[in-house]
Amino acid sequence: MPVVVVESPAKAKTINKYLGDDYTVLASYGHVRDLPPKDGSVDPEHDFDMKWEIASDSKKHVKAIADALKDDNELILATDPDREGEAISWHLKEALTNRKAIKKDTPVSRVVFNAITKSAVTEAMEHPRDVDMELVDAYLARRALDYLVGFNLSPVLWRKLPGARSAGRVQSVCLRLIVEREMEIEAFRAQEYWTVKALLKTPRGQEYEARLTVLGGKKLDKFDIANESAAALAVQAVTSRDLTVTSVEAKPANRNPSAPFMTSTLQQEASRKFGYGARQTMQLAQRLYEAGLITYMRTDGIDMAPEAVMAAREAIKDRYGAEYVPDSPRMYKNKAKNAQEAHECIRPTDMARDASDVKVADADQRKLYDLIWKRTLASQMAAARLERTTVDVGSADGQVVLRATGQVVLFDGFIRVYEEGRDDSVVDDDDKRLPQIMEGEAAEKESVTPDQHFTQPPPRYTEASLVKRMEELGIGRPSTYASIVTTIQDRDYVRKEKNRLIPEDKGRLVIAFLANYFRRYVGYEFTADLEEQLDDVSAGSADYKDVLGRFWRDFSAAIAETSELRITEVLEKINEVLEPHLFPPTEDGSDPRQCPNCGTGRLSMRTARSGGAFIGCSNYPECRYTRAFGPPGTEPESGLPPEGKLLGEDAGDQIWVHKGRFGPYVQRGVVSDDNKKPPRQGVPDGWDPAEVTLEQALKLLELPRLVGEHPADGVPIWANLGRYGPYLKHAESTSFKGGTNANLESIDEVWTVGMNRAVQLIDEKAASRGRGRQAKTLKDLGEHPGEGGAVAIMDGKYGPYVKWGKVNATLPKDADPDTLTMDAAVALIAEKAAKGGKKGGRRKKAS
Repeated sequence: MPVVVVESPAKAKTINKYLGDDYTVLASYGHVRDLPPKDGSVDPEHDFDMKWEIASDSKKHVKAIADALKDDNELILATDPDREGEAISWHLKEALTNRKAIKKDTPVSRVVFNAITKSAVTEAMEHPRDVDMELVDAYLARRALDYLVGFNLSPVLWRKLPGARSAGRVQSVCLRLIVEREMEIEAFRAQEYWTVKALLKTPRGQEYEARLTVLGGKKLDKFDIANESAAALAVQAVTSRDLTVTSVEAKPANRNPSAPFMTSTLQQEASRKFGYGARQTMQLAQRLYEAGLITYMRTDGIDMAPEAVMAAREAIKDRYGAEYVPDSPRMYKNKAKNAQEAHECIRPTDMARDASDVKVADADQRKLYDLIWKRTLASQMAAARLERTTVDVGSADGQVVLRATGQVVLFDGFIRVYEEGRDDSVVDDDDKRLPQIMEGEAAEKESVTPDQHFTQPPPRYTEASLVKRMEELGIGRPSTYASIVTTIQDRDYVRKEKNRLIPEDKGRLVIAFLANYFRRYVGYEFTADLEEQLDDVSAGSADYKDVLGRFWRDFSAAIAETSELRITEVLEKINEVLEPHLFPPTEDGSDPRQCPNCGTGRLSMRTARSGGAFIGCSNYPECRYTRAFGPPGTEPESGLPPEGKLLGEDAGDQIWVHKGRFGPYVQRGVVSDDNKKPPRQGVPDGWDPAEVTLEQALKLLELPRLVGEHPADGVPIWANLGRYGPYLKHAESTSFKGGTNANLESIDEVWTVGMNRAVQLIDEKAASRGRGRQAKTLKDLGEHPGEGGAVAIMDGKYGPYVKWGKVNATLPKDADPDTLTMDAAVALIAEKAAKGGKKGGRRKKAS
């Protein structure tokens, strides 16, 4: 029995069903080897020699495959049909050869299929081939480049830019797009303009709306009616004249359907229609692919197999009638420059089955399948036929002309099934239907209305529009879009609000640094050109080590040039680069970098250890003026002056309340050479720092408060205010990292809680720690679709997690427990199980 290896257990289960008992099907659980994250994993001095290491999580999977080969001396590598899949097959072959599990007489073959169906798998088994080393070389080149950039550039960031976390070959270019868009928005100045519309009536009493297009005999441009007074004059010009229909023009028009999905367009449309992120879309598509319902989901291709085209035409005819089938099949040509990414489009494996016909329990999976099915069928349907009508209504002297537009759908064609979404809502006047209007007839004025408008800044990117822009620039590939967009969010360079991507301070600083000292390597053209060189490697027309050699020669020189840079020099340079953003010109022409508090200091950007940034005065600590990173006025006004507020004196010490980078705090005394760290305590949330009294400040400065000693062990119990609110601590001191902590219900309890209550809370906490926190069930998802066993979302000590048997998988920080689907939960479980080697739910019989 030959041993067949695929990536995932779900895929193994589906394939095993088709191959039967004559094969042993096992899963590798993704990549089995990687470059260890340490110096020397890629050695440019020795022809870019790469040192691979089997991940600890993968050792048991490699062993399972090696053990199976002892009994069945034939290996068939059936990983995914792209570069990553080819790389996994190569790694498996190398790892098993190193273990001597593959012997000289062991037949090793590679099979690929674009869909997990019985016919596709059977045909693939009849046409085995060798591992494609050109695809493997392309993978090696990308992996080496990513290592060389990340491992050499990230330490430069850590040393020169406190708080920065990492830089990547493509992620930094993607981050640059988001930062530059934000700077465009901040630099944007809205411009006022007006339009005039009239509600008109035909002699038959039917109303329609028309917009003023000609005024004073001149065609109006967008900003010609610039203000309210000009708009009032325009209204007067219309109302003072009789209007007649001067022309009615009706033109036929066709609308053709969009091409079927490839990776980027699927991610874009799922974002527009359902609000899915790129990663969520790919996880859902992966499950549909593994279940044999759709073709492979990482592709640049939009062409469709001839048999699939014919099946789609047949399904259209059966469901909607022959008039919805065009005379000849629609042909879509691939835009992909590299054949290795250009598989067939993403389509259903069976065109006759809509979402109600497939066995999919997960609602999100079913929605995505429905989207793919509709888009695929629509791509082979007849065009929609429209009639677009334009009506001009004017005065006899030609001084005023208004235009009404509308359209009628004569035949809906593909629109009956599917219409593509838009990234930004656009109101289209053409979509309105006009009444019967005849040339030469009078147009009675019901009302004439002026409307004020302002130009809008360019919109922030959504994940969908960002992927679209990356695709336009030639940055990234189908297999990397989702991971790139996810990485910049996971590293806190970008946050997502209302589905829009907004750069954080860290992200702005990293791009300002890279754009100044490594400009070439965050350049769009350079990155796209490098992608093309890597495509040439996969096509066999370039040697990957030549590509690496050219890149490393220039990149290593750029790294060396930064070795002498001082942090102060870097920060001053970034101040200079970001000056238009941070210190825009003032209305009175004064120096925007002059400190408004002391009048002599100079404002500049400073970095905090946390990685954030703020604007501070050069005369610190004499002048304590600070403001948020960004242009003036981007933070709410504080009731505290920059130097702080003196509340009074106690025991000869001045008591102050200050505004700090991490929030307001009270302080005993002032900073001096003899007292560099005076006692401080943060002002709790809910207290207005400007209203804090001397009495409240003294109470805060008393903390931590000793409640007493625990009667059981004599160890102190303290009451204090912490990062997460009021709490008790059972330990020798509040700075001790161990001990037992218990939350208090209110801030007042910090000063009022007595020994009996404190001992009770500490003992309850200690007892719950001993038996394990009783996690609350937030949502029951039902039975695991592949393995059986209950899957639930729990509320744990450290946040929500998915529970399946003994497997507990933490939810990503951007995941919402209320909307998490079974599909997303299964993906998290599989990832956790692969790392930890745990089994959940019911134990299944081995394949």
